[in-house]
Amino acid sequence: MVFMRAEQKTPADREKSMREIQEDIAAKQLRQAYLLYGEESYLISQYRDKLKEALLDGADSMNLNCYGGKDVNIGQVIDMAETLPFFAPRRVILMENTSLFKSGGDALAEYLANPAETVFFIFTETELDKRSRLYKAADKLGRTVEFARQQDDILRRWVLGILKKENKQITAGTLQLFLEGTGNDMQNIHQELEKLLTYCADRDAITEDDVDKICTKQVSSQIFKMTDAIAAGNRNLAMKYYYDMTELQESPIYILTMVTRHFNLMLQAKDLLQKGADKQTLVSKMKIAPFQADMYIRQSRAFTLEYLKAALQDCAETDYRIKSGLSDMRMGVEMLLIRYSSKHY
Repeated sequence: MVFMRAEQKTPADREKSMREIQEDIAAKQLRQAYLLYGEESYLISQYRDKLKEALLDGADSMNLNCYGGKDVNIGQVIDMAETLPFFAPRRVILMENTSLFKSGGDALAEYLANPAETVFFIFTETELDKRSRLYKAADKLGRTVEFARQQDDILRRWVLGILKKENKQITAGTLQLFLEGTGNDMQNIHQELEKLLTYCADRDAITEDDVDKICTKQVSSQIFKMTDAIAAGNRNLAMKYYYDMTELQESPIYILTMVTRHFNLMLQAKDLLQKGADKQTLVSKMKIAPFQADMYIRQSRAFTLEYLKAALQDCAETDYRIKSGLSDMRMGVEMLLIRYSSKHY
């Protein structure tokens, strides 16, 4: 999670910033610093590579210096920044996930106030503090662009665009099933889509059966299905999803953690809905994707507030008993699920 100590950028702001990078590249008017940050690693890597290629512009790889991790020697970085490029107009310094935008980056911030004309920086970070001197220096010298998780409609258009290029057809329902299974991480979506396209190479249409057979289900998507079964009082189906997750090598205690989190989010959704909140409010306050909000809205209607509070209490007690050695891990989680999937509301 990015530490937002200043006003958070809106989706429109983020799209504008990405367009500006593309415009810089197209016009060959490149800034001396680009800071790419946020949770969406797929987009960060895409724009990092575009910038790297544009800045080097065919120059020898000797003019690219890469640094990563928390043990970066700032003095060495500055010395390299002051070194003239090798038969090229630019030296490119790539620094990834150094944590300097949270602390320890003051010396580099001072350098960015007056860098050598030939040095160009690309920074990538998952987490940062916008109050840091380094963030402010990078923002002043170049561009700072946040890459947050993308909204549902953007992900759908992106997937449909890839499928169109591959001459593949998919129904809206199958696409929704695919995205529910992958979550909203673009790297994971891209990997699962490649598997699906390879499997369906000899056919024009992708079916729900293809998605079920080929795509790896994230635990979160299985939790939604298991909770649906619990709401329906379908013990056999609830336990089927539980055993599916254990076959994916997920430990019972991790599944319990996810179930606890899920009940907690349903309780939040239920409480907000009873206070008159709409879907967008849930997305904002609960920090979830829009398609997840739809599912939490639907599922929370199947339970009362009292039920959800009791479920959370039982989850906490089960966790305590397991960690205290009073209950077997597998047996404790299975008994909890059997108990709640036997209740009808």
